[in-house]
Amino acid sequence: MIKIARFLTLVLLIHTAISCGSNPYATTNKQHQDQSRQLTRQLNTFPPDRTPAEAGLKHAEDWVGTTNFNLRKPNFVIIHHTEQDSVAQTLYTFTLRRTQVSSHYVISRDGDIYQMLNDHYRAWHAGVGKWGNVTDLNSSSIGIELDNNGFEEFTPAMLNSLLELLQVLKEKHKIPTANFIGHSDIAPGRKVDPNPTFPWELLAKEGFGLWYDDLDEEEPVVVIDGRPAVRRWNPDSKNGTTLVEAVEDSLQSQFIDVDPEIALRIIGYDTSNLEAAIQSFKLHFIQTEVNSDLTARDLKILNNLYKKYM
Repeated sequence: MIKIARFLTLVLLIHTAISCGSNPYATTNKQHQDQSRQLTRQLNTFPPDRTPAEAGLKHAEDWVGTTNFNLRKPNFVIIHHTEQDSVAQTLYTFTLRRTQVSSHYVISRDGDIYQMLNDHYRAWHAGVGKWGNVTDLNSSSIGIELDNNGFEEFTPAMLNSLLELLQVLKEKHKIPTANFIGHSDIAPGRKVDPNPTFPWELLAKEGFGLWYDDLDEEEPVVVIDGRPAVRRWNPDSKNGTTLVEAVEDSLQSQFIDVDPEIALRIIGYDTSNLEAAIQSFKLHFIQTEVNSDLTARDLKILNNLYKKYM
């Protein structure tokens, strides 16, 4: 019997070694499963353990469990770039407890999709941010990280996989078209991902996010002292509008129906730092000259877009 027990132990050790050898993330996968089981036990404890404050409430004698409930429903998809040099580096970062960051999906340059978390779990990818009135994006969103160091273009293979994944997520969770956004959108001044080469227009054409309509590019030319003047909106000026060499009161009304700050807020941007909000807007929808200036063309685009978000 002792020999048989030793043999079975040896077989188990060999099986474990083979399993670990076939998947370099076997150890962290086990930690993932252990943590998932702990959360499951918490959810299955009914009635739940009471805190001291709850224990002081006047509870009824009987506990009554409703039959009408489900898991959290993701309502946003937030797209990031990793700012790291390889997908292996990103996966390693997301499996270290001390980093306190995670994502539901990571997509490599070759288009491989790594799912790191069940869609119904709350990943730690959004951080401090706001979109509209939502201030806890981690609790209502799915995070997707794209293997990109922050400066390079996104590969065709990666984008093809992204589009296929977005289609699945949109259908599975009934995510509204307008709710496919970037990390920089929810965290103006703090985040700049995905970088300006990201094809937001392509995604919008496929039904993931909104985009502006074709614009009439012809603009009236204002001439000051015989020279054309460039129109720019300036929140610091007395009336909110500035030309390079002069202020024109009617400028804003020529291109946008409401104050630009209001338009940005309607789209969803946090305008507590207006310059940062403008930069995030331009990073997503303009993608050139990403700064806090709003040109006449920028104002036209903003005017077209805010109506789509109303």
